Amino acid sequence: MNLSDIRPPAGQVHRKKRIGRGMGSGRGKTSTRGSKGARSISGYSIMRGFEGGQMPLHRRLPKRGFTNIFKKQYAIVNLADLDRLPGDAFSADRLMELGVVKKLGDGLKILANGEITRAVTVEAHIFSKSAAEKIAKAGGEAKVVGGVAAALEPKGKLRKKNPDAKKHDKKKR
Repeated sequence: MNLSDIRPPAGQVHRKKRIGRGMGSGRGKTSTRGSKGARSISGYSIMRGFEGGQMPLHRRLPKRGFTNIFKKQYAIVNLADLDRLPGDAFSADRLMELGVVKKLGDGLKILANGEITRAVTVEAHIFSKSAAEKIAKAGGEAKVVGGVAAALEPKGKLRKKNPDAKKHDKKKR
């Protein structure tokens, strides 16, 4: 057997259909496109999702909610996980080295699931309020990395109510 002897099976390869080569070719004038209609013009390409005028699937299906493009994906580590690990100082790099964190994403977040029984120093991008309290109670330290000073603050409304502000009374109108 020689590579130069290999041929495709008989009838598999067809000659290219040459269109638009004059009336005598049998495929001239409209060049197999038929006469009139959107598909007959040059440069025609079907719109993505077009179903022949029928309402497309992406318009028939109901739409609910939205996707928050500003959402942050943190690598989450619980206090119970930290308690099981050897050592007393943990950072994002150290946790990746130990195999606790696979993908860092937008940063490392420490949550208060479980208990911590020893003093540890933890460097993370954000802490839950109760996790920071549990670490401090055990004699450890929770360091915020990345310049996020408000990471220890509880989530909620940023604007505080002004007690001096005038309230609109509907009865007076």
